Amino acid sequence: MKVIFCKISLVAIIICSLTGLSMANVKPARIFSSNMVLQQGQENPVWGWAEKGEKITISFAGKTITIKADKAGKWSAKLPSLDYGGPYEMTIKGKNSIHFENILIGEVWICSGQSNMEMPLEGWGDAPVEGSAQTIASANYPKIRLFTVSKKISQTPVQDLDNGEWLVCSPATVAAFSAVGYYFGRNLNQELNVPIGLIHTSWGGTVAETWASSQTIENDPDFKDKLKELAGFDMAKYHEQKLAAIKALLKEIPTKDQGLVNGVAVYADPILNDASWAEISPAKLWEESGYDNIDGIAWYRKTIELTSEQAKAASEINLGAIDDNEITWINGIKIGATNKYNAKRIYSIPANTLKAGKNVIAIRVEDTGNGGGLYGGTDDKFLQIGDKKLSLADQWKFKVTEAQISSKDIGPNDYPTLLYNGMLNPIIPYGIKGAIWYQGESNADRAKQYQRVFPDMIKDWRTHWNQGDFTFLFVSLANYMEAAKPPSESAWAELREAQTKTLALPKTGMALAIDLGDAVNIHPKNKQDVGKRLALAGLKVAYGKDIVYSGPMYQSVRFEGNKALISFTETGGGLVVKNKYGYVTEFSIAGADKKFVWAKAKVTGENTVEVSSDEVKNPVAVRFGWANNPDGLNLYNQEGLPANPFRTDNWPGITK
Repeated sequence: MKVIFCKISLVAIIICSLTGLSMANVKPARIFSSNMVLQQGQENPVWGWAEKGEKITISFAGKTITIKADKAGKWSAKLPSLDYGGPYEMTIKGKNSIHFENILIGEVWICSGQSNMEMPLEGWGDAPVEGSAQTIASANYPKIRLFTVSKKISQTPVQDLDNGEWLVCSPATVAAFSAVGYYFGRNLNQELNVPIGLIHTSWGGTVAETWASSQTIENDPDFKDKLKELAGFDMAKYHEQKLAAIKALLKEIPTKDQGLVNGVAVYADPILNDASWAEISPAKLWEESGYDNIDGIAWYRKTIELTSEQAKAASEINLGAIDDNEITWINGIKIGATNKYNAKRIYSIPANTLKAGKNVIAIRVEDTGNGGGLYGGTDDKFLQIGDKKLSLADQWKFKVTEAQISSKDIGPNDYPTLLYNGMLNPIIPYGIKGAIWYQGESNADRAKQYQRVFPDMIKDWRTHWNQGDFTFLFVSLANYMEAAKPPSESAWAELREAQTKTLALPKTGMALAIDLGDAVNIHPKNKQDVGKRLALAGLKVAYGKDIVYSGPMYQSVRFEGNKALISFTETGGGLVVKNKYGYVTEFSIAGADKKFVWAKAKVTGENTVEVSSDEVKNPVAVRFGWANNPDGLNLYNQEGLPANPFRTDNWPGITK
């Protein structure tokens, strides 16, 4: 009996196994879920996987479509074209059944780029989006739907997303969504009074070429060799090699910070013995000091000797910029904390914090990605003692106390195509109206190259989506960094020029942010106007509305004696100067010697500006807003949109 029982059990197991294999579940791609928006006015693709040859039925909007999975188990179909409306339900049946509900027919837009697109409506740390609290509280828009694609790097095109679902826009769902994407979608919803679907897929700090497919990159003279290198790249081996290198450097890989335990700053204690800690320069990121590929948490400590008089006279500590987040203690007393990667830390020192003799400064730094730690010059690291400065620029004690394992993999910029493969391919060819894009900062040092890479990327997307020249809108770089005193060359100006040249592609539009930036923060807080300007471009380019959607654009120049006469298009109700003096700023002018000087400029008509300088008798070139941060720019049209920076010359710039 025992032997017979085993035989029966074995047969049963085999039968169950075979049955399981023949019962593969039908599975739609993850981009499809309840609450989704499907694009109005076109036959929308729907696709997924099942057992090869399996018969599948899709019931939607009163129609039933019958298809079969191919030999690889892939199936796809086209849904009937519908006008705006809903809600609808959809049922997909094979050997199992999937049911979606609350589906709307409306306008679907991709929202992509780098950190200024990624920045959520609730902001980051102490860098909130302007007006976000009120915006989030009032975000009851049931006809706006939100989908966020999770970050993923892939060596080859990924077929499906790991997770994600469509969410109905509400105060509970919108806070973590792209601020620019939301403001754009809200403006369209209010102007068109139709459902809006927003698919957010972005990654901060990324370059354009990582968002293009191999079919485009393999023909690019600058990147085709990197693509070949990627094809033979062993990601698993790379991960293990990096892990081994970090283990050799740190002896072990700490996974939990032992310097801050249950709110107690153990490593800020002045009596702690840090003799065994490494030493590091406070003027360089820790990646530049031999701690490559390490994200996470590290502690800096420094002991200084003070006299009684110095201890009493010390008023503040300057630590320079720290990437990303930091908490600072002196003698175990917390004196400040900042969550911003590029802010200079200047903290007042409370009375009785310092003492005669030894004093210990301790800094806990959290690096969330890319560079980490104290960095910048040596001049901005000091203790202010009366009218004197005690330098803190020499070596500090240093210890990594928490290392993130994820940082041992390649980054999205290490090779082209990585984010196209991981974050775009899985959602193509979901039916869309167009895309909005906020990126360029990471390509600024290669702006000349961007003149080719960016339009090629747009054409690449259009080819793969196979929807023709769908609308593609993008944001011109905002003003950033210290304003230039004399006129000078600018990589960011050259990048803006590359963006402007991209308007030569059909169905493209550009939103200006040249007056919305922040000199010390690469993430401007005003995302509402960025979204509004993108929406204006969308209403014009995608929907054909008769509106003023752009700021004044350079058209031509004519030189008469010592004057240059500039003509503009897109002037709307006419050119205006946004200050009480009435003159136009941010113009420079040069003669044949190519030496630019600031110019006098004035509006002389609805679409013309006269530019001159007493220093240039025979001008041959004019530039406007040609700087990283032309913060005095004040030329607008009557509709309140700023003029686009430009140059009339084609002299070699400073970027590749």
